[in-house]
Amino acid sequence: MTSRAIAVGHDGMGHHDRAALDRLKVGVWTFLASECIVFGSLIGTYLGLYGRSVSGPTAHDMLNVQVTSIATFILLASSFTMVMAIASIRQGKVGATQGWLVLTILLGLTFLGFQVVEYGEFIREGWTLSTNISSATFYVTTGLHGTHVLVGALWLGGVLVNSLRGRLSAGNAATVEFAGLYWHLVDMVWMVIFPVFYLMEFAK
Repeated sequence: MTSRAIAVGHDGMGHHDRAALDRLKVGVWTFLASECIVFGSLIGTYLGLYGRSVSGPTAHDMLNVQVTSIATFILLASSFTMVMAIASIRQGKVGATQGWLVLTILLGLTFLGFQVVEYGEFIREGWTLSTNISSATFYVTTGLHGTHVLVGALWLGGVLVNSLRGRLSAGNAATVEFAGLYWHLVDMVWMVIFPVFYLMEFAK
């Protein structure tokens, strides 16, 4: 048995490939942790300033919890489709993976559509970024989250394009897994934003 054969595992990956993949995983987790810190800081700022500088329309006057609940359900559904995409590529089912990726992207873009419509209504009602501290923290936090959803959709779109070019298989399932980790982060962050920014106001 050659040294090359010994260096290759049952999954066809050599020791160097595994080491590179492990380093990449550490990098991805470090990036995700930094994103959590950013959003945690923004949400903490909102809570720390809650109830201050409320001249003009307030979040309680503007937010529509019922509509945003629908958008939240749609985003949560995208987590399920993302899980299915990862499970499919691990089994080598590229066609199924492509279908689940398309659904995930569409659900994410639908969520963004709800956010764009919501912003439009707020601006027409005079609740803008500069109205008060409440509106400023709301727009910055939800806007940053929306940007992350868009980045995630573009990332998944890139993975989908590569799969259509025949560059995706069970052997490089990590490509989908890393994109899935980012997507799940986006979903989890929203599950903190939604109760803090919406449900707290609804409960007043």
